[in-house]
Amino acid sequence: MKKGFYTIMSAQFFSSLADNALLVAAIELLKSTQAPAWQVPALAPMFAFFYVALAPFVGAFADSAPKGKVMFYSNSIKVVGCLMMLFGGHPLLAYAIVGLGAAAYSPAKYGILTELLPASQLVKANGWIEGLTVGSIILGVLLGGQLVGPAASSALLSLDLPLLDTGVDTAPEAAIASMVLLYGIAALFNLRIPRTDAPLQPMTGNLGTLMADFWQCNSRLWQDKLGQISLATTTLVWGVSGNMRVIVFPWAAAALGYSTTQASSLAGVVVLGTAASAVFASVMMKLDKATSLIPLGIAMGALMLCLNVIRDLYIAVPFLIMMGATAGFLIVPMNALLQHRGHNLMGAGRSIAVQNFNEQACILLLGGLYALGVKLGLSAFGAITVFGLIVAGVMWAIGRWHKHNTVHHKAEVDRLLEIARTDGHH
Repeated sequence: MKKGFYTIMSAQFFSSLADNALLVAAIELLKSTQAPAWQVPALAPMFAFFYVALAPFVGAFADSAPKGKVMFYSNSIKVVGCLMMLFGGHPLLAYAIVGLGAAAYSPAKYGILTELLPASQLVKANGWIEGLTVGSIILGVLLGGQLVGPAASSALLSLDLPLLDTGVDTAPEAAIASMVLLYGIAALFNLRIPRTDAPLQPMTGNLGTLMADFWQCNSRLWQDKLGQISLATTTLVWGVSGNMRVIVFPWAAAALGYSTTQASSLAGVVVLGTAASAVFASVMMKLDKATSLIPLGIAMGALMLCLNVIRDLYIAVPFLIMMGATAGFLIVPMNALLQHRGHNLMGAGRSIAVQNFNEQACILLLGGLYALGVKLGLSAFGAITVFGLIVAGVMWAIGRWHKHNTVHHKAEVDRLLEIARTDGHH
Protein backbone atom coordinates (compact mmCIF):
# COMPACT_ATOMS: atom_id res chain seq x y z
CA MET A 1 0.00 0.00 0.00
CA LYS A 2 1.24 3.51 -0.78
CA LYS A 3 2.35 5.79 2.05
CA GLY A 4 -0.55 8.24 1.58
CA PHE A 5 -3.04 5.41 2.24
CA TYR A 6 -2.02 5.26 5.93
CA THR A 7 -2.42 9.03 6.34
CA ILE A 8 -5.96 8.77 4.93
CA MET A 9 -6.65 5.87 7.31
CA SER A 10 -5.44 7.88 10.33
CA ALA A 11 -7.51 10.96 9.41
CA GLN A 12 -10.58 8.78 8.88
CA PHE A 13 -10.06 6.97 12.19
CA PHE A 14 -9.96 10.07 14.39
CA SER A 15 -12.79 11.84 12.59
CA SER A 16 -15.08 8.80 12.81
CA LEU A 17 -14.03 8.14 16.43
CA ALA A 18 -15.23 11.63 17.36
CA ASP A 19 -18.52 11.27 15.38
CA ASN A 20 -19.45 8.12 17.29
CA ALA A 21 -18.38 9.26 20.74
CA LEU A 22 -20.41 12.41 20.09
CA LEU A 23 -23.50 10.29 19.32
CA VAL A 24 -23.33 8.70 22.81
CA ALA A 25 -22.72 12.10 24.44
CA ALA A 26 -25.75 13.49 22.57
CA ILE A 27 -27.93 10.54 23.74
CA GLU A 28 -26.88 11.20 27.35
CA LEU A 29 -27.40 14.96 26.92
CA LEU A 30 -30.99 14.37 25.71
CA LYS A 31 -31.65 11.96 28.59
CA SER A 32 -30.19 14.31 31.21
CA THR A 33 -32.30 17.25 30.00
CA GLN A 34 -35.48 15.10 30.05
CA ALA A 35 -36.01 15.55 26.29
CA PRO A 36 -39.00 13.62 24.81
CA ALA A 37 -38.17 9.91 24.20
CA TRP A 38 -38.52 10.15 20.39
CA GLN A 39 -35.58 12.58 20.16
CA VAL A 40 -33.02 9.82 20.90
CA PRO A 41 -33.98 7.70 17.84
CA ALA A 42 -34.17 10.96 15.84
CA LEU A 43 -30.38 11.45 16.18
CA ALA A 44 -29.47 8.92 13.44
CA PRO A 45 -31.81 10.40 10.79
CA MET A 46 -30.70 13.96 11.70
CA PHE A 47 -27.08 12.93 11.05
CA ALA A 48 -28.21 11.44 7.71
CA PHE A 49 -30.23 14.51 6.65
CA PHE A 50 -27.47 16.47 4.84
CA TYR A 51 -26.08 13.32 3.21
CA VAL A 52 -29.43 13.09 1.44
CA ALA A 53 -30.09 16.82 0.89
CA LEU A 54 -26.60 17.62 -0.44
CA ALA A 55 -25.88 14.38 -2.33
CA PRO A 56 -26.01 16.07 -5.79
CA PHE A 57 -23.28 18.54 -4.75
CA VAL A 58 -20.80 16.76 -2.46
CA GLY A 59 -19.60 14.27 -5.11
CA ALA A 60 -18.94 17.02 -7.62
CA PHE A 61 -17.30 19.12 -4.84
CA ALA A 62 -15.01 16.18 -3.92
CA ASP A 63 -13.94 15.80 -7.55
CA SER A 64 -13.30 19.55 -7.99
CA ALA A 65 -10.61 20.12 -5.32
CA PRO A 66 -7.68 18.10 -3.89
CA LYS A 67 -9.32 15.46 -1.71
CA GLY A 68 -7.12 16.16 1.34
CA LYS A 69 -8.33 19.79 1.33
CA VAL A 70 -11.97 18.70 1.00
CA MET A 71 -11.49 16.42 4.03
CA PHE A 72 -9.94 19.27 6.03
CA TYR A 73 -12.83 21.67 5.29
CA SER A 74 -15.40 18.97 6.10
CA ASN A 75 -13.71 18.20 9.39
CA SER A 76 -13.89 21.91 10.32
CA ILE A 77 -17.69 21.83 9.79
CA LYS A 78 -17.89 18.94 12.29
CA VAL A 79 -16.05 21.09 14.86
CA VAL A 80 -18.69 23.83 14.39
CA GLY A 81 -21.50 21.30 15.06
CA CYS A 82 -19.67 20.01 18.12
CA LEU A 83 -19.26 23.54 19.54
CA MET A 84 -22.94 24.28 18.83
CA MET A 85 -23.96 21.26 20.91
CA LEU A 86 -21.59 22.33 23.68
CA PHE A 87 -22.83 25.91 23.91
CA GLY A 88 -26.59 25.42 24.04
CA GLY A 89 -27.63 24.58 20.46
CA HIS A 90 -30.31 21.87 20.24
CA PRO A 91 -28.53 18.47 20.16
CA LEU A 92 -30.56 17.33 17.11
CA LEU A 93 -29.68 20.46 15.11
CA ALA A 94 -26.03 20.38 16.19
CA TYR A 95 -25.70 16.70 15.29
CA ALA A 96 -27.21 17.47 11.87
CA ILE A 97 -24.36 20.01 11.32
CA VAL A 98 -21.82 17.29 12.22
CA GLY A 99 -23.63 15.14 9.63
CA LEU A 100 -23.16 17.95 7.10
CA GLY A 101 -19.39 17.73 7.65
CA ALA A 102 -19.51 13.93 7.38
CA ALA A 103 -21.53 14.15 4.13
CA ALA A 104 -18.87 16.32 2.50
CA TYR A 105 -16.06 14.16 3.94
CA SER A 106 -17.19 10.77 2.65
CA PRO A 107 -16.88 11.09 -1.18
CA ALA A 108 -13.39 12.53 -0.73
CA LYS A 109 -12.33 9.76 1.68
CA TYR A 110 -13.42 6.92 -0.60
CA GLY A 111 -12.79 8.74 -3.87
CA ILE A 112 -9.10 9.22 -3.11
CA LEU A 113 -8.71 5.43 -2.76
CA THR A 114 -9.58 4.86 -6.43
CA GLU A 115 -7.16 7.67 -7.41
CA LEU A 116 -4.34 6.35 -5.25
CA LEU A 117 -4.62 2.57 -5.71
CA PRO A 118 -5.05 0.11 -8.62
CA ALA A 119 -8.39 -1.80 -8.93
CA SER A 120 -6.70 -5.02 -7.75
CA GLN A 121 -6.10 -3.42 -4.32
CA LEU A 122 -9.61 -1.95 -3.93
CA VAL A 123 -11.17 -4.88 -2.03
CA LYS A 124 -8.14 -4.95 0.26
CA ALA A 125 -8.17 -1.16 0.78
CA ASN A 126 -11.92 -1.26 1.38
CA GLY A 127 -11.47 -4.01 3.92
CA TRP A 128 -8.94 -1.87 5.76
CA ILE A 129 -11.02 1.32 5.57
CA GLU A 130 -14.23 -0.51 6.58
CA GLY A 131 -12.39 -2.44 9.31
CA LEU A 132 -10.86 0.78 10.59
CA THR A 133 -14.13 2.74 10.34
CA VAL A 134 -15.87 -0.04 12.20
CA GLY A 135 -13.03 -0.09 14.76
CA SER A 136 -13.44 3.66 15.23
CA ILE A 137 -17.21 3.16 15.67
CA ILE A 138 -16.58 0.58 18.44
CA LEU A 139 -13.97 2.68 20.17
CA GLY A 140 -16.00 5.86 19.64
CA VAL A 141 -19.14 4.37 21.18
CA LEU A 142 -17.07 2.89 24.05
CA LEU A 143 -15.19 6.17 24.54
CA GLY A 144 -18.43 8.18 24.55
CA GLY A 145 -19.93 5.74 27.05
CA GLN A 146 -16.92 6.05 29.35
CA LEU A 147 -16.72 9.86 29.04
CA VAL A 148 -20.35 10.29 30.18
CA GLY A 149 -19.82 7.70 32.97
CA PRO A 150 -19.15 8.89 36.56
CA ALA A 151 -15.40 8.13 36.67
CA ALA A 152 -14.21 9.92 33.51
CA SER A 153 -16.69 12.79 33.71
CA SER A 154 -15.72 13.77 37.27
CA ALA A 155 -12.03 13.76 36.23
CA LEU A 156 -12.80 15.94 33.19
CA LEU A 157 -14.98 18.35 35.14
CA SER A 158 -12.25 18.82 37.76
CA LEU A 159 -9.91 20.20 35.04
CA ASP A 160 -10.40 23.92 35.54
CA LEU A 161 -8.77 26.47 33.26
CA PRO A 162 -7.40 29.45 35.23
CA LEU A 163 -9.25 32.78 34.68
CA LEU A 164 -11.68 31.09 32.30
CA ASP A 165 -15.20 29.90 32.97
CA THR A 166 -15.83 27.37 30.20
CA GLY A 167 -19.49 26.84 31.14
CA VAL A 168 -18.88 23.06 30.97
CA ASP A 169 -20.67 21.76 34.08
CA THR A 170 -22.19 18.35 33.25
CA ALA A 171 -20.89 14.93 32.18
CA PRO A 172 -22.30 15.12 28.61
CA GLU A 173 -20.83 18.62 28.15
CA ALA A 174 -17.38 17.45 29.32
CA ALA A 175 -17.57 14.55 26.82
CA ILE A 176 -18.60 16.88 23.97
CA ALA A 177 -15.74 19.29 24.79
CA SER A 178 -13.27 16.36 24.47
CA MET A 179 -14.47 15.68 20.92
CA VAL A 180 -13.11 19.01 19.68
CA LEU A 181 -9.62 17.67 20.48
CA LEU A 182 -10.21 14.50 18.42
CA TYR A 183 -11.45 16.49 15.42
CA GLY A 184 -8.31 18.62 15.78
CA ILE A 185 -6.07 15.52 15.52
CA ALA A 186 -8.02 14.39 12.42
CA ALA A 187 -7.47 17.85 10.87
CA LEU A 188 -3.68 17.53 11.32
CA PHE A 189 -3.73 14.23 9.36
CA ASN A 190 -5.99 15.79 6.69
CA LEU A 191 -3.31 18.40 6.02
CA ARG A 192 -0.73 15.65 5.39
CA ILE A 193 -2.76 13.77 2.73
CA PRO A 194 -0.79 13.68 -0.56
CA ARG A 195 -2.06 15.31 -3.73
CA THR A 196 -2.75 12.65 -6.41
CA ASP A 197 -2.21 13.01 -10.16
CA ALA A 198 -5.94 12.59 -10.87
CA PRO A 199 -7.22 15.58 -12.86
CA LEU A 200 -9.64 17.87 -11.01
CA GLN A 201 -13.10 18.13 -12.54
CA PRO A 202 -14.27 21.75 -12.26
CA MET A 203 -17.58 22.09 -10.42
CA THR A 204 -20.29 23.83 -12.39
CA GLY A 205 -22.00 26.65 -10.53
CA ASN A 206 -25.31 25.74 -12.12
CA LEU A 207 -27.62 24.06 -9.61
CA GLY A 208 -29.84 22.48 -12.27
CA THR A 209 -26.85 20.95 -14.08
CA LEU A 210 -25.53 19.41 -10.85
CA MET A 211 -28.97 17.97 -9.98
CA ALA A 212 -29.41 16.53 -13.49
CA ASP A 213 -25.89 15.05 -13.44
CA PHE A 214 -26.49 13.46 -10.02
CA TRP A 215 -29.84 11.88 -10.95
CA GLN A 216 -28.32 10.61 -14.17
CA CYS A 217 -25.49 8.95 -12.16
CA ASN A 218 -28.02 7.57 -9.67
CA SER A 219 -30.18 5.98 -12.37
CA ARG A 220 -27.08 4.68 -14.22
CA LEU A 221 -25.99 2.77 -11.11
CA TRP A 222 -29.52 1.45 -10.43
CA GLN A 223 -29.77 0.22 -14.05
CA ASP A 224 -26.43 -1.59 -14.00
CA LYS A 225 -27.10 -5.32 -13.47
CA LEU A 226 -24.38 -5.69 -10.82
CA GLY A 227 -24.50 -2.10 -9.55
CA GLN A 228 -28.20 -2.40 -8.63
CA ILE A 229 -27.71 -5.59 -6.57
CA SER A 230 -24.68 -4.26 -4.63
CA LEU A 231 -26.33 -0.85 -4.16
CA ALA A 232 -29.59 -2.38 -2.88
CA THR A 233 -27.65 -4.56 -0.42
CA THR A 234 -25.36 -1.86 0.98
CA THR A 235 -28.31 0.57 1.19
CA LEU A 236 -30.32 -1.85 3.31
CA VAL A 237 -27.46 -3.04 5.56
CA TRP A 238 -26.18 0.47 6.30
CA GLY A 239 -29.72 1.81 6.70
CA VAL A 240 -30.48 -0.76 9.37
CA SER A 241 -27.11 -0.75 11.14
CA GLY A 242 -27.10 3.06 11.29
CA ASN A 243 -30.28 2.85 13.35
CA MET A 244 -29.32 -0.29 15.30
CA ARG A 245 -26.47 1.72 16.81
CA VAL A 246 -29.14 3.82 18.55
CA ILE A 247 -31.69 1.02 19.18
CA VAL A 248 -29.08 -0.91 21.19
CA PHE A 249 -29.38 1.72 23.97
CA PRO A 250 -33.14 1.37 24.70
CA TRP A 251 -32.92 -2.41 24.04
CA ALA A 252 -30.12 -2.84 26.60
CA ALA A 253 -32.13 -0.78 29.11
CA ALA A 254 -35.28 -2.89 28.56
CA ALA A 255 -33.69 -6.36 28.24
CA LEU A 256 -30.74 -6.05 30.64
CA GLY A 257 -31.48 -2.93 32.72
CA TYR A 258 -28.36 -1.15 31.41
CA SER A 259 -27.29 2.51 31.69
CA THR A 260 -25.90 4.53 28.75
CA THR A 261 -22.30 3.70 29.76
CA GLN A 262 -23.02 -0.05 30.05
CA ALA A 263 -25.08 -0.11 26.83
CA SER A 264 -22.24 1.60 24.94
CA SER A 265 -20.04 -1.46 25.56
CA LEU A 266 -22.74 -3.67 23.97
CA ALA A 267 -22.94 -1.41 20.91
CA GLY A 268 -19.18 -1.85 20.71
CA VAL A 269 -19.55 -5.64 20.78
CA VAL A 270 -21.74 -5.70 17.63
CA VAL A 271 -19.17 -3.67 15.78
CA LEU A 272 -16.34 -5.91 17.01
CA GLY A 273 -17.80 -8.80 14.99
CA THR A 274 -18.22 -6.49 12.00
CA ALA A 275 -14.60 -5.32 12.13
CA ALA A 276 -13.12 -8.82 12.37
CA SER A 277 -15.23 -10.20 9.52
CA ALA A 278 -14.64 -7.07 7.37
CA VAL A 279 -10.89 -7.66 7.45
CA PHE A 280 -11.40 -11.44 6.93
CA ALA A 281 -13.68 -10.79 3.92
CA SER A 282 -11.16 -8.36 2.39
CA VAL A 283 -8.56 -11.17 2.33
CA MET A 284 -10.85 -14.09 1.42
CA MET A 285 -13.38 -12.69 -1.05
CA LYS A 286 -12.96 -11.88 -4.74
CA LEU A 287 -14.79 -8.97 -6.39
CA ASP A 288 -16.77 -11.21 -8.77
CA LYS A 289 -18.00 -13.50 -5.95
CA ALA A 290 -19.71 -10.75 -3.88
CA THR A 291 -23.25 -11.57 -5.03
CA SER A 292 -22.95 -15.14 -3.65
CA LEU A 293 -23.22 -13.65 -0.13
CA ILE A 294 -26.87 -12.50 -0.40
CA PRO A 295 -28.16 -15.35 1.87
CA LEU A 296 -26.05 -13.87 4.70
CA GLY A 297 -28.39 -10.84 4.65
CA ILE A 298 -31.43 -13.04 5.23
CA ALA A 299 -29.59 -14.71 8.13
CA MET A 300 -28.80 -11.28 9.60
CA GLY A 301 -32.53 -10.41 9.70
CA ALA A 302 -33.34 -13.73 11.42
CA LEU A 303 -30.59 -13.14 14.02
CA MET A 304 -32.05 -9.72 14.81
CA LEU A 305 -35.44 -11.27 15.62
CA CYS A 306 -33.77 -13.57 18.18
CA LEU A 307 -32.57 -10.52 20.15
CA ASN A 308 -36.08 -10.17 21.55
CA VAL A 309 -35.81 -13.32 23.68
CA ILE A 310 -32.32 -12.66 25.10
CA ARG A 311 -32.25 -11.57 28.75
CA ASP A 312 -28.78 -12.77 29.71
CA LEU A 313 -25.51 -10.92 29.06
CA TYR A 314 -23.53 -14.14 28.44
CA ILE A 315 -25.86 -15.08 25.60
CA ALA A 316 -26.18 -11.49 24.34
CA VAL A 317 -22.43 -10.91 23.79
CA PRO A 318 -21.58 -13.84 21.44
CA PHE A 319 -24.90 -13.31 19.74
CA LEU A 320 -24.21 -9.62 19.04
CA ILE A 321 -20.70 -10.47 17.78
CA MET A 322 -22.19 -13.06 15.39
CA MET A 323 -24.75 -10.53 14.15
CA GLY A 324 -22.02 -7.95 13.50
CA ALA A 325 -19.82 -10.54 11.77
CA THR A 326 -22.64 -11.44 9.35
CA ALA A 327 -23.03 -7.78 8.40
CA GLY A 328 -19.28 -7.22 8.00
CA PHE A 329 -18.69 -10.24 5.77
CA LEU A 330 -21.56 -9.19 3.52
CA ILE A 331 -20.83 -5.45 3.31
CA VAL A 332 -17.11 -5.36 2.36
CA PRO A 333 -17.25 -7.35 -0.92
CA MET A 334 -20.56 -5.69 -1.85
CA ASN A 335 -19.06 -2.25 -1.18
CA ALA A 336 -16.01 -3.03 -3.29
CA LEU A 337 -18.19 -4.34 -6.15
CA LEU A 338 -20.34 -1.21 -5.96
CA GLN A 339 -17.30 1.09 -6.04
CA HIS A 340 -15.82 -0.88 -8.94
CA ARG A 341 -19.05 -0.49 -10.97
CA GLY A 342 -19.43 3.17 -9.95
CA HIS A 343 -15.83 3.99 -10.88
CA ASN A 344 -16.33 2.38 -14.31
CA LEU A 345 -19.65 4.15 -14.92
CA MET A 346 -19.10 7.71 -13.61
CA GLY A 347 -15.93 8.34 -11.58
CA ALA A 348 -15.17 7.89 -7.89
CA GLY A 349 -16.54 11.00 -6.15
CA ARG A 350 -19.90 10.93 -7.93
CA SER A 351 -20.37 7.20 -7.42
CA ILE A 352 -19.70 7.48 -3.66
CA ALA A 353 -22.15 10.40 -3.44
CA VAL A 354 -24.84 8.23 -5.10
CA GLN A 355 -24.05 5.40 -2.69
CA ASN A 356 -24.20 7.75 0.32
CA PHE A 357 -27.45 9.26 -0.88
CA ASN A 358 -29.16 5.86 -1.04
CA GLU A 359 -27.70 4.51 2.22
CA GLN A 360 -28.40 7.66 4.21
CA ALA A 361 -31.90 8.01 2.69
CA CYS A 362 -32.53 4.52 4.07
CA ILE A 363 -31.21 5.57 7.53
CA LEU A 364 -33.38 8.69 7.32
CA LEU A 365 -36.51 6.76 6.32
CA LEU A 366 -36.10 3.88 8.81
CA GLY A 367 -34.95 6.25 11.60
CA GLY A 368 -37.88 8.58 10.95
CA LEU A 369 -40.30 5.63 11.15
CA TYR A 370 -38.61 4.41 14.34
CA ALA A 371 -38.78 7.87 15.99
CA LEU A 372 -42.46 8.11 15.00
CA GLY A 373 -43.07 4.62 16.39
CA VAL A 374 -41.48 5.58 19.73
CA LYS A 375 -43.63 8.72 19.84
CA LEU A 376 -46.69 6.48 19.35
CA GLY A 377 -45.54 4.05 22.07
CA LEU A 378 -43.46 1.43 20.15
CA SER A 379 -41.12 -0.51 22.49
CA ALA A 380 -37.47 -1.37 21.75
CA PHE A 381 -38.55 -4.99 21.22
CA GLY A 382 -41.23 -3.95 18.74
CA ALA A 383 -38.69 -1.85 16.82
CA ILE A 384 -36.21 -4.76 16.62
CA THR A 385 -38.95 -7.08 15.32
CA VAL A 386 -39.84 -4.60 12.57
CA PHE A 387 -36.18 -4.09 11.57
CA GLY A 388 -35.44 -7.86 11.56
CA LEU A 389 -38.43 -8.60 9.31
CA ILE A 390 -37.48 -5.75 6.93
CA VAL A 391 -33.88 -7.05 6.59
CA ALA A 392 -34.82 -10.70 6.00
CA GLY A 393 -37.67 -9.81 3.61
CA VAL A 394 -35.76 -7.26 1.52
CA MET A 395 -32.62 -9.43 1.27
CA TRP A 396 -34.78 -12.34 0.07
CA ALA A 397 -36.25 -10.02 -2.61
CA ILE A 398 -32.71 -8.87 -3.65
CA GLY A 399 -31.74 -12.55 -4.04
CA ARG A 400 -34.74 -13.14 -6.34
CA TRP A 401 -33.84 -10.00 -8.32
CA HIS A 402 -30.26 -11.18 -8.90
CA LYS A 403 -31.52 -14.63 -9.93
CA HIS A 404 -33.88 -12.97 -12.42
CA ASN A 405 -30.93 -10.96 -13.85
CA THR A 406 -28.72 -14.04 -14.24
CA VAL A 407 -31.50 -15.83 -16.15
CA HIS A 408 -32.99 -13.03 -18.29
CA HIS A 409 -29.85 -10.87 -18.78
CA LYS A 410 -27.26 -13.64 -18.68
CA ALA A 411 -24.89 -12.19 -21.33
CA GLU A 412 -24.75 -8.78 -19.63
CA VAL A 413 -24.25 -10.20 -16.12
CA ASP A 414 -21.51 -12.56 -17.37
CA ARG A 415 -19.74 -9.67 -19.14
CA LEU A 416 -19.82 -7.48 -15.99
CA LEU A 417 -18.60 -10.35 -13.80
CA GLU A 418 -15.74 -10.95 -16.25
CA ILE A 419 -14.72 -7.24 -15.97
CA ALA A 420 -14.85 -7.53 -12.16
CA ARG A 421 -12.80 -10.75 -12.30
CA THR A 422 -10.17 -9.18 -14.58
CA ASP A 423 -9.93 -5.91 -12.63
CA GLY A 424 -9.85 -7.79 -9.35
CA HIS A 425 -6.74 -9.72 -10.42
CA HIS A 426 -4.72 -6.83 -11.85
